[in-house]
Amino acid sequence: MAVKIRLTRMGAKKNPFYRIVVADSRSPRDGRFIEILGNYDSTKEPAVINVDEDKAIDWMSKGAQPTDTVRSLFSKKGIMAKFDEKKRSKN
Repeated sequence: MAVKIRLTRMGAKKNPFYRIVVADSRSPRDGRFIEILGNYDSTKEPAVINVDEDKAIDWMSKGAQPTDTVRSLFSKKGIMAKFDEKKRSKN
């Protein structure tokens, strides 16, 4: 089963916010997911990003692949740097 960390759209018409979820890559964008890692609100200025860093790093170490957008959000929060450091220290 290919697992992705991706965004799920929530909210009303023209007022979106997104959940950062772990989901099977074959499931629909707003469909079934395994776990919620956080949320992202792009309508606020500056954009609000809330993520459980420990869960995100744990899922990536298990092989979950973040999408390009989620990868850039994780980079802004410093999660990708922590994951790379953890991966280097393991070897």
